[in-house]
Amino acid sequence: MCGITGKISFTEKNITEAEIEAMNAEILHRGPDDGGVYISPDNKIGLGHRRLSIIDLSPLGHQPMSYIDRYWIAFNGEIYNFQEKRDMLEREGYVFKSKSDTEVIMALYDKFGKKCLDHMRGMFAFAIYDEKENTLFCARDRVGKKPFKYYADDSVFMFASELKAILSQKEYHKEPDYLAIHHYLTLQYCPAPLTGFKDIKKLEPAHYLFIDLKTKKVEKERYWKLDYSKKLNLSEKEWEKKILEKLDESVKLRMISDVPLGAFLSGGIDSSAVVALMAKHSSQPVKTFSIGFKEEKFNELSYAKEIAKKFGTEHEEFIVESHAIEILPLLVKHFEEPYADKSALPTYYVSKMTRDFVTVALNGDGGDENFAGYARHSIHKFSLFLDKFSFIFKFISPITRSLSKKSTLFYRVHVFAETMADRYDHRYVNYICYFTDEMKNKIYAPEFRQKFSKIDSFDVVASKFKEAGTQDKLEQALFADFETYLPDDLMAKSDIDTMAVSLEGRSPFLDHEFLELTAQIPSGLKLKGFNNKKYILKKALEGLVPKDILYRKKMGFGVPIESWLRGELKDYAYNILLSEKAAKRGIFKKDAVKKLLDSHSNGRVNYAREIWALINLEQWFVTFFD
Repeated sequence: MCGITGKISFTEKNITEAEIEAMNAEILHRGPDDGGVYISPDNKIGLGHRRLSIIDLSPLGHQPMSYIDRYWIAFNGEIYNFQEKRDMLEREGYVFKSKSDTEVIMALYDKFGKKCLDHMRGMFAFAIYDEKENTLFCARDRVGKKPFKYYADDSVFMFASELKAILSQKEYHKEPDYLAIHHYLTLQYCPAPLTGFKDIKKLEPAHYLFIDLKTKKVEKERYWKLDYSKKLNLSEKEWEKKILEKLDESVKLRMISDVPLGAFLSGGIDSSAVVALMAKHSSQPVKTFSIGFKEEKFNELSYAKEIAKKFGTEHEEFIVESHAIEILPLLVKHFEEPYADKSALPTYYVSKMTRDFVTVALNGDGGDENFAGYARHSIHKFSLFLDKFSFIFKFISPITRSLSKKSTLFYRVHVFAETMADRYDHRYVNYICYFTDEMKNKIYAPEFRQKFSKIDSFDVVASKFKEAGTQDKLEQALFADFETYLPDDLMAKSDIDTMAVSLEGRSPFLDHEFLELTAQIPSGLKLKGFNNKKYILKKALEGLVPKDILYRKKMGFGVPIESWLRGELKDYAYNILLSEKAAKRGIFKKDAVKKLLDSHSNGRVNYAREIWALINLEQWFVTFFD
């Protein structure tokens, strides 16, 4: 696991080693073990790398790495099937100097060209420079586990694992992207390709960039897409067997490491399954790490302890308290894009604790996206059933509107009732959004509101429903999650929080072969009825994970921000959001922000998510633009 940087000059200007070193310095935390720079013979391209040693700890794993005096690579990630591909390539005459997966990638590129991506099973972001053809091939993994951010104009192309490296270069002049901010306020993240910085983009998952330095042509293509159109006709028992076998294989592959590894353990279904399968394949006790809160409503430590005891793990835990907010400026700097998922806070702390013991940690990310495990999936399916009665909601909506300010429950009922008149894809976004269009209209400053009045952030997610390639409306929602929320929120959180402390995170549920299998499962086996979420996964795990864990009420990785913002963090929220500095940004009406804060403080309606989004945005401005 590492960090990569690079820069291409399209003019007479040469690229210097000092420029690449400056980019590398911004991502030192991603790779504290080693660093390197490559400058092409004509001085028009530079590649940089920071290394966190995981596989092949010898100096032969140093990057940027060359192959057959032609290719140079800067690579971040892990290719779990590299040994299998290495054996295949050696049978065809390829020779390797190291034991690393990095060298195998270049050999695959030499043999298959752009199709090399079809042969890689893992997480990756890389750039390969071909000295002979004078081309650069950049790619990002299928799910978006590893980041790739870039800037391009007529004179230069720059890329890095984190855009902070691009900010270090004089060719880029820093400016906020207000369209990204508009979308962020609805989604809690900046949707790809936006980053929050004008003209800096992130490469979408399952895409590659091919740059011909002779013609200055930049080509972007998609190379993989999850396919829900083909279903396997299997019995439930056959599905249970297939799911468990493939998940077991995925976990086993991710236990390959030359350094100590462990697992995040929440006590939920997915992380418990991963720990159980790790214990099966480990000759030593698995090291597990959990996070908890003093507030019992959010504390899952007892469930994590149950799993730790059952599988004999070496277990560590940490309690997060409200004063943990002190690290918010640090987190905002690491996340570098506007980002408001409050679970980033405990994820950072559990990563920091974990890094004291291991260098690699497996996690349960992706189980809910695979098997329809979120409450919104149940609500979505229920709303589709109620479509035949939608005329009733025309009469209910005015009543719920009048009650919506009395409590959070009434507010949620009102949102559900009012959105029944919307298209089903827009309806789904209402179940996950932070600021609705109605709330934006109330809080935006007039000029800002006018600027984005015709740009609906809901379309960012809703448009993905049409691209899903299936008529099943639950599967369309799952596909939309895979295309937006998963890479731009969950994968960003997993990568940034772990790499901030030089820890590698691995996600067995997001193995692309496992994803391709679960896409063939009928949606009725994932969400049975309206509320039996992850049905077939739970059945598959019954002999492995205790039933009281499998069938307990889902808590999710929540954070007690609601109570914190009414208690210890109340003054902090008022001070930062009602400051003159915040008001002068021209995005929000100060009196509307105060009204939002007051409504939350008096306890009637829970606006914690919205307030948290505003706090993180203001801190982002302070960090990068003040």
